[in-house]
Amino acid sequence: MTNYIVLINWTEQGAKNVRESPKRLDAAKKLLGDMGGSFKAFYLTMGECDMVAIVEAPDDAVLARFSLMLASGGNVRTRTLKAFPELAYREIIASLG
Repeated sequence: MTNYIVLINWTEQGAKNVRESPKRLDAAKKLLGDMGGSFKAFYLTMGECDMVAIVEAPDDAVLARFSLMLASGGNVRTRTLKAFPELAYREIIASLG
């Protein structure tokens, strides 16, 4: 499984309907689960992003589809970072020679 960090901000529509946000989060967790992925952590944040999620997905295409489906709801905009765990980081650095 590939790890991703998803930075999430409410759109104007999403902020206006913020009380519905927990239901939308539950739906997003189910959607990603149905696609073979999962949420590992979710945070409400203060600062540049409204929320941050740590997720796993089988591959980049699955996560791209998931992100597009979230965006099509009009409540959030996302930015996704592919995340390499520490072991992969060490292997990448070691491969530099």
